[in-house]
Amino acid sequence: MEIVKSLEPSRPVLIAGPTASGKSALALEIAEKRGGPVVNADALQVYGDWHVLTARPSEADEARLPHRLYGHVAGDQSYSVGQWLRAVAPLLEGPPPVIVGGTGLYFTALTEGLAEIPETDPGVRAEAMARVAAGDAQGMLAEIDAETAARIDRQNPMRIQRAWEVWRTTGRGLAAWQDDTPPALLPLSACQPVLIDAPKDWLNPRIERRFDLMLEQGALEEARANAPDWHASLPSAKAIGAAELVAHVRGEMDLDAAREASVIATRQYAKRQRSWFRARMKGWQLMPMG
Repeated sequence: MEIVKSLEPSRPVLIAGPTASGKSALALEIAEKRGGPVVNADALQVYGDWHVLTARPSEADEARLPHRLYGHVAGDQSYSVGQWLRAVAPLLEGPPPVIVGGTGLYFTALTEGLAEIPETDPGVRAEAMARVAAGDAQGMLAEIDAETAARIDRQNPMRIQRAWEVWRTTGRGLAAWQDDTPPALLPLSACQPVLIDAPKDWLNPRIERRFDLMLEQGALEEARANAPDWHASLPSAKAIGAAELVAHVRGEMDLDAAREASVIATRQYAKRQRSWFRARMKGWQLMPMG
């Protein structure tokens, strides 16, 4: 690929793209030529309890060269964008890494900076979750500051919840915190950002094939191992397909239904990823696929 050939060895490479688009293989190919590590930028691949289901690099691939920030967090531990940034910082001081993943927020925080907002009070978080679950997101929206309300996605309950939590915890609007964002750890001008442009018609069959491969490679065994302590509230429970496969091994869903639901959920996730990339990564170099 011409983009790969044009990459300079002296600057870090960022590779973003939707799930199942071939990011990990591309990152491995580039890193082997350059000698630096592969660094994870996927919020689900940080967890240690879902290796197969989150499509983490295989043990064989990890043995070929250093891989960092994969599977280093326990599934019952929360992990923030700020924690990820702090872990990435020392990795930028050695051989230029290839940073790869599908979590757009990680990349925008890395290249644009991250507001240093205090952690939400647990009581406030519990109240916020209860109100969202009760369908009161619009009521919460009416309670936050006008500047933040005008800036966030007003139809996204999770964005409203986050803004409301910040407002209640700090007494200051999310917009004000964002406006005080410190300099970026790795501006786009200091790296080589590549965005895999994976159209739906090309990506959807890959998603289906990859999920079947996951089943062959042990995703069900992984679900059986996780099922006794699994709960939807666990931070790692957002792994796509986890709820469905756990339901299957608990006898609550047949395998065909679990597979179909997981594939559909993965397609929906990829659609959300593509929307984020289009909105927030206009300065990245596109690598067309399909």
